[in-house]
Amino acid sequence: MREFKLLADERSAEALSDMLLDAGAFSAAIEDADADRPDEQPLYGEPGMEPENRAWPRSVISVLADDDFDIKTVLSVAAASLSTEAPEVLSSETVVDQDWVRVTQAMFEPTRVSDRLWIVPTWCELPDPEAVNVRLDPGVAFGTGSHPTTHLCLQWLDANVKPEDNVLDYGCGTGILAIAAKKVGAKSVIGTDIDPQAVEAAKLNAEQNETEAEFVLPEAMRDGTFEIVVANILANPLKLLAPALCARVKPEGALVLSGILAKQADEIIAHYRTIDPTIALELWRTEGDWVCIAGRKAAATHN
Repeated sequence: MREFKLLADERSAEALSDMLLDAGAFSAAIEDADADRPDEQPLYGEPGMEPENRAWPRSVISVLADDDFDIKTVLSVAAASLSTEAPEVLSSETVVDQDWVRVTQAMFEPTRVSDRLWIVPTWCELPDPEAVNVRLDPGVAFGTGSHPTTHLCLQWLDANVKPEDNVLDYGCGTGILAIAAKKVGAKSVIGTDIDPQAVEAAKLNAEQNETEAEFVLPEAMRDGTFEIVVANILANPLKLLAPALCARVKPEGALVLSGILAKQADEIIAHYRTIDPTIALELWRTEGDWVCIAGRKAAATHN
């Protein structure tokens, strides 16, 4: 078996992946070629709207295929049919034929978030059956509990959720933050994501955890505000979504933001101050290069 890595542009990445699969490749996964770099361009959309971009400007397509897969011919034919240049082949290497399900599962291990909270993949034994355990199937959506940004949000929720809190998880991915919030005592939780597969994965994870949680696409979000609004996305979409997120926070409610590099923290805080000066955001905690920013909205004023 061989793995090929291809560099494609935003116009052709999705179509090339489909054509590679049609030609007999076992799998074709698309990732942002500029992830974790200054040129990173996350995909996102405003609440209730389709995302403006459905592909990254530069994508890496990772392709698994038989050893005799004729990648050059397939790419030549695909490029001709798309009226574009064939993508650059970044690498081609032999991989050991093995149980890919087991390999994938081995990447995710139980994660201890706090003294009482664990995130445990569904295929793992519970390290501490007496703890608050969130059982998780990462599936196709982002959010395993191991990334520092998710870890930071989970720690904030564990330390701050109160029984009367209604929580909104914006950009919910697997639903991990909403489910954890409910498990540590929130009154109600709702998560939303622009990816329909993420919403379905979150619903399945909530069922797995026997947790009452609602997950919807943005256009199905009901009106209203929340005691806690948490968004673990990335800096650029957090800036774009600032008006919508601020509007969802109740007076005296909390706004929690992550997916932010330490060097971006001051910029995000300043941007949100211009959108809603009543929310006093500040750096809450740092883990590696990533930070969590949080703050509360001022109490409502009465004339």
